[in-house]
Amino acid sequence: MKIVIGNRNYSTWSLRGWLALRQTGADFEEVLIPLDTPTMHDEIRAHSAAGRVPVLIDGDITVWDSLAIVEYLAERFPQAGLWPADRAARAHARAIVAEMHSGFTAMRGHYPMNIRRAPAARPQDAAVEADVARILAIWNEARARFGAGGDFLFGALTAADAFFAPVVSRLITYAVPVDAVSRAYMEAVMAHPAMAEWCEAALRETWIVPADEVD
Repeated sequence: MKIVIGNRNYSTWSLRGWLALRQTGADFEEVLIPLDTPTMHDEIRAHSAAGRVPVLIDGDITVWDSLAIVEYLAERFPQAGLWPADRAARAHARAIVAEMHSGFTAMRGHYPMNIRRAPAARPQDAAVEADVARILAIWNEARARFGAGGDFLFGALTAADAFFAPVVSRLITYAVPVDAVSRAYMEAVMAHPAMAEWCEAALRETWIVPADEVD
């Protein structure tokens, strides 16, 4: 299999798809296409007409969009546990993943992922504050209801953690105050070997995307 990703330092959607793929344990090839370059879209369209990363290629099957990639991998590798086994937990996980996939635009715009940025606070407006409050509530509810079996939202690592991993990075980068439950969860995400691998590679990158280099 092959996954097409953008810069590790900035590309949140690439991180989501890559973490899910890494969780399967399958061997795969990476194709990294730097973002914010004149040839970016043409290079991505060589793999997918959508022109966005990530793109998963499995033989003659091409899957674009991180949520579609997760669903494909969950079917292809059921033993990976990308969705919780319990039906209620699985429904809850799918709901919060869909909410992350489609929402939180204020937080995304105000706090672009930038793993290399030295942690420092950035003032919030009301919309960003509301997004952050909702995210922390999601984490607390999942941990309270379904997290008894481990350190992640549903105990073991699932697609939900892959989808919220870029948010964890953002809240650390911008020194956003969080509650104790959320802090412990964030520490678990950052300590996971796959997340550590991604971040270490991001720190070695030299590409700059000016729009994501906010004060």
